[in-house]
Amino acid sequence: MKIKKFITLLLMVSLVTAYSCVNSKEKKEAEVETKIEMETQEEEEIEEVGTIVEVAVSNDNFKTLVAAVKAADLVATLSSEGPFTVFAPVNAAFEKLPEGTVETLLKPENKEMLTAILTYHVVSGEFNAEAVIGAINDNNGKFEIKTVQGEMLTASLVDGKVILTDAIGNTATVVMTDVEASNGIIHAIDTVVMSK
Repeated sequence: MKIKKFITLLLMVSLVTAYSCVNSKEKKEAEVETKIEMETQEEEEIEEVGTIVEVAVSNDNFKTLVAAVKAADLVATLSSEGPFTVFAPVNAAFEKLPEGTVETLLKPENKEMLTAILTYHVVSGEFNAEAVIGAINDNNGKFEIKTVQGEMLTASLVDGKVILTDAIGNTATVVMTDVEASNGIIHAIDTVVMSK
């Protein structure tokens, strides 16, 4: 009789242990699933940042720039993998141009000129504000940046602000920095820069 009770007790202990192992295993699996779900959600949140073009489209300050990018057929290029750094003129920058300039540039027959102007605002690689300022400081106050168009922009610091000097001597001030995109970064500027 004692053996029967002992065996019954032993069976009960084994069942409880087995149940607790199964329960512990299920709990660990649930924790792993939760962790995977959280990581996936974080990745999706990161992926929600659009391309340079999508970010520009979503910002009213870049309406004229977006129209120009579309007219120059650069949407696919600026939506590609990159990374790119774009010194993006705000609407007010285009308004500084002589009257009728924007309208003229948006005409199909001026696509080549418009493309040259726009690609002069784009740099291969991703350079945040800290990197640009660091490069200026490391190069005796002036840093030459080669654009996708091929000509150079010169970055310098004036009163703590990054100033871009274009190929013909005009300047633009960076008015907003580090707007992140999935394929690069955007710095807004207050003047359209021009190549030679």
